[in-house]
Amino acid sequence: MIASFQALAEIPDGLRIPLITEYQSIVQNFMEHRWLPSELSGGRFSEIIYTILDGRAKGKYASVPSKPSNFYSACQKLETNTNVPRSFQILIPRLLPALYEIRNNRSVGHIGGDVDPNHMDSVAVLSACNWIMGELVRVYHQLPVREAQKIVDALAEVRIPAVWSDGNKKRVLQTNLKLPDQLLLLIATTLPEMIVTDLLAWSEAPSKKYFMKVLRDFHSKRLIEFDQKQGKIQILPPGTKRIEDIIQKHSCLEIKKKKKRR
Repeated sequence: MIASFQALAEIPDGLRIPLITEYQSIVQNFMEHRWLPSELSGGRFSEIIYTILDGRAKGKYASVPSKPSNFYSACQKLETNTNVPRSFQILIPRLLPALYEIRNNRSVGHIGGDVDPNHMDSVAVLSACNWIMGELVRVYHQLPVREAQKIVDALAEVRIPAVWSDGNKKRVLQTNLKLPDQLLLLIATTLPEMIVTDLLAWSEAPSKKYFMKVLRDFHSKRLIEFDQKQGKIQILPPGTKRIEDIIQKHSCLEIKKKKKRR
């Protein structure tokens, strides 16, 4: 499998770097329950994807993302391109206006209404962006869907302020967290999978026996997928939900501390 930093290398830096930056922003904001920024990023993400699809069809990419004067009509014109994969001609061009509509005409853009749709809108934005990113990687590298998704997972590696990294190792800065929570934070911020020996070293767990017990417990609760023979770990959806709870709890504690200082 190609390395994540090689993903979409065919796309020029002026488009690829903003694309990955916006995608990571969407994932990060969603993880932190910051629904409003997540939706706004979906609008910028749509403009970058449009520019990439337009460049692919023309055989020449623009140096930077551009915003068409009429986004809906511009996406419709992409459907006339017959020299590109069908997902680039039909599926993605029809998804982009929906993403853009959430940006412009839901509560992210306007105040009012009886029910705040921000959370469910963010779920829709994240799901659509995940699929589009996976499709770009699959098409550009001629990869099976499963392999493409692994690369997208690596691109979406979550950045949590409580976890420091120098690119080679990581440390959980919130030392008051219990070891199981620290382990889950490290696993969740290392995608698509991490090596058990790295986790042991990064966590500096005082007891390897207890460390392994925690991992097996996580596995039995389906918070992670733990392949003990290969020494690899992957976060599972229930584990991601647990991380969201940890982040929310930590944020609440921070707010309370600030209030006490006033």
